[in-house]
Amino acid sequence: MNTAAVPAPRTAAALAARRQRTEAALHRVHAAIARLRREKAQVSVAAVARRADVSRTFLYDNLEARATVATAMADDGDRRVRTLTEQDNERETSWRERALNAEEGLKAAQAEILAQRTRIGELLGQISDLEAEWIEETIQRISTENTTLKQRVRQLTADNRTLDERLKAARSNLRFQDRRIADLEAGLADPLS
Repeated sequence: MNTAAVPAPRTAAALAARRQRTEAALHRVHAAIARLRREKAQVSVAAVARRADVSRTFLYDNLEARATVATAMADDGDRRVRTLTEQDNERETSWRERALNAEEGLKAAQAEILAQRTRIGELLGQISDLEAEWIEETIQRISTENTTLKQRVRQLTADNRTLDERLKAARSNLRFQDRRIADLEAGLADPLS
C-alpha cells in the first residue's frame, strides 16, 4: 500500500477551513434558534436544521450544537408550559366571571318572575272580586238595559235618516220656489216681453 503523506500546511489549512465552516454553522444555528423564539415557533432539531441550513447529523454530532439545541428545546418547553398555564388561568378567570354574571342574571330573572307572578295573582284576585260583585239579577238588568239602549240607538238613527231626507226635500222645494219667484219677478219687471 502506498500512502502519501499530506504536507502539514495543507492539513492545517483544511482544518482551519473546517473549523471556520463549523463556526459559521454554529452561528447560523444560534441565529435560527433566536429567530424561532422571536416567531414563537416550536424549537426542534428539524426546525433548527431547516432554518440554519445544516444537517440534522451536524446537530447531533457537534457537541456545542447539540447542547445549544437541547437547551433551546428545554427553554421552549418551559416557555410553552408557562404560556399554556397562563392561558388556562385566563380562560378559568374568564369562565369564572361568566359563571358569576350568569348567576347574577339568573337571580335577577327569578326575582323578576316572582314579582310578575305576584302581580298576576293580585290582578286575578281583583278580577274575581269584580266578578263576584255582579250577581245574576244585576247582570240580567244590565243586559236588558243594553238591549233597550241598542234599540233606542236604532230608532234614533232611523228618525235621523227620515229627518235628513225631509230636510233635503224641503231645500229642493225652496230652490224650486226661489226659481219660480225669480222668473215671476223677471216677468213683472219686463211687461213688454
